[in-house]
Amino acid sequence: METLGDQPVVVAHGRQMKNFVPLGTFLRRNPNLAAIHTAIAETVSSSTGLASITPKNKRVIRTEPIQMTDGRMHAVHVWCGPTDDEPPERPIPGPLKWDLTSGESWATVEFLTNAGMDPAHEPLTGRAFVEDIPSRSLNQDESKALSLTIDAAPDRTYSATWDFADKIGGFRRVGWCARTLMEPNEDGTEHLVARSMNLLETVSESPLATVNLADRIVDGLAQPGAYRVIVDLNTWTLLKWIDEPCPYFDWRARVQMHPEDHARLSARMTEEFSEGSTSAVLRLPATDGGFVPLHVTVSKVELEDGVTAGLVTLRQPTEDELATVGRASAEQQAD
Repeated sequence: METLGDQPVVVAHGRQMKNFVPLGTFLRRNPNLAAIHTAIAETVSSSTGLASITPKNKRVIRTEPIQMTDGRMHAVHVWCGPTDDEPPERPIPGPLKWDLTSGESWATVEFLTNAGMDPAHEPLTGRAFVEDIPSRSLNQDESKALSLTIDAAPDRTYSATWDFADKIGGFRRVGWCARTLMEPNEDGTEHLVARSMNLLETVSESPLATVNLADRIVDGLAQPGAYRVIVDLNTWTLLKWIDEPCPYFDWRARVQMHPEDHARLSARMTEEFSEGSTSAVLRLPATDGGFVPLHVTVSKVELEDGVTAGLVTLRQPTEDELATVGRASAEQQAD
């Protein structure tokens, strides 16, 4: 039961995702509906699980809280059955928080585990959005998730199941749900936040589904030494790597490019980009400090009707390209 809205809603039944179904609709005429509502409210209030006996049917309601590391309750796991039965082993949801205003995310160990990441080698705080979305594989629901990030507004919900290859060598099917909310930040301002959960459905040593057309297109367009990523054109936040993450620069850094390059190239690139695509050699944050020059091409891509993102391709520049940039910088300094 997701509990971030006005009323608790069903987002998963066992390991099967549900699309924010009101509890009354899901249970229909279940005589324990009122008691389950009460158990959920008490669990949210106390942040602890409980077991309560229904007054008429002599059934037990068991709950477990699903809480983000900042203390906010995302959901309550509910099981109701005979008093002499034990609930089945429950799948553990993983909470996640995206601050869409600041461009940071916070994960939990459970979220990383469900997504096939090693919590021992992944940061829990100060994460980049692009770290939370699987690279390589394309899913028909991912464009909607990315669109909600770009065209963000409060009181929106998202639910889907994704198949993808994880970082530890397996294939998995993971359910996702998210809700956007306005929340106060530490500095007193209001931030737009997406609070999410994931739920592991299936893990396999072989692909769970046949490779679709989008995957074949991605593989066919891949070029050795080039790395593609989808970005939010409003903020230049990296959203999803189409190839493996680029190793040539620090893509987690907050600084996007060298300030001199921004001043020298922003006007020209903006004009060219209005016609479809643009490219230049830019100095981006290096992994060991300072800046590293990379050839960057930016093209427009429509995720959904009316929502446009940028497809950025990065590669190491040629000697001629570096020489051209050096001459342009020298001319600018002379002026």
